[in-house]
Amino acid sequence: MNDLLHLLAEDAEDLAVISAALQDAVAKIGDITVEQRGRRVTVAFNRYRWEGKGGERVRSALQIGSVLGVQARNLRRGAKSAVIELLTLEFAPGEAPGGTITLSFAGDGDLRIAVECIDAVLADISAPWPTPRTPAHDA
Repeated sequence: MNDLLHLLAEDAEDLAVISAALQDAVAKIGDITVEQRGRRVTVAFNRYRWEGKGGERVRSALQIGSVLGVQARNLRRGAKSAVIELLTLEFAPGEAPGGTITLSFAGDGDLRIAVECIDAVLADISAPWPTPRTPAHDA
């Protein structure tokens, strides 16, 4: 398990690297945890290992800190077992150094997280396992 990914984002460029690593990751609505007291959002994903030899997924956790507020659009929070697929993670600057981190999902859903500053960590938390399905995108 030496080749597990551990990434830290402190600016928009770092966040773009995490976004690329998480492209086509899947999660369940119930895998999203918002801790208002701790001011953080954590999402557990099954991430396709684009950087690996291919044909593998790994359990990963994305944690975003310094959270000021969270808004969900087109995500049924009551459907805890509903599967969502991450398309991208983007940062829109606001009052420096803060702004909004948006997780965009297939099916036109998104999670908008207002942050005081960019403070995100992505870490693989399991050994990879084989998957017969490679994500495909329309040209």
